[in-house]
Amino acid sequence: MRNLLAYGLIVAALLTMAGGDPFTYDAAPAVYDAKNAEIVGTWRCVDGTEVVFHSDGTAAVTLLDGQELDYDHGWRLTGPGTWELISRRPAGWNYGQHVLLHLPARTAAAARGDVPPRRSAPERYLWTFELRRDARQALELYFFFGDPSARSAYVLEKDA
Repeated sequence: MRNLLAYGLIVAALLTMAGGDPFTYDAAPAVYDAKNAEIVGTWRCVDGTEVVFHSDGTAAVTLLDGQELDYDHGWRLTGPGTWELISRRPAGWNYGQHVLLHLPARTAAAARGDVPPRRSAPERYLWTFELRRDARQALELYFFFGDPSARSAYVLEKDA
């Protein structure tokens, strides 16, 4: 038993020195009570980003950036897509609900103004939106962008 404890301490010390901190990523807030009707509508973000979620599961995407490390490539996509509100399936950064937005074929691609594209825009893309509620309990859709440890959030807000 002593050898096992000593071995465990050595492994923990090596992981810490190597940057293997198991608590690097804090849990993202989770929503469990969202309804499709809360998703339906027009959502906006910076620089002309707009996503319109229709009640029939279709969507219109305008100038939406890539999520997580894809954001650093500098491209933005436009085109028709489909969406789905999912519950308790492995997706995103928590065990709550997520919105999956699938763009099967882009109709246009643009470069974000602050960086020249480092990689060409993909022909198709799948976003996984996290959900959270603001202080008024209104729903927000967001994804993380850039380095995951920085936890920078790209937040879409719904039109009133």
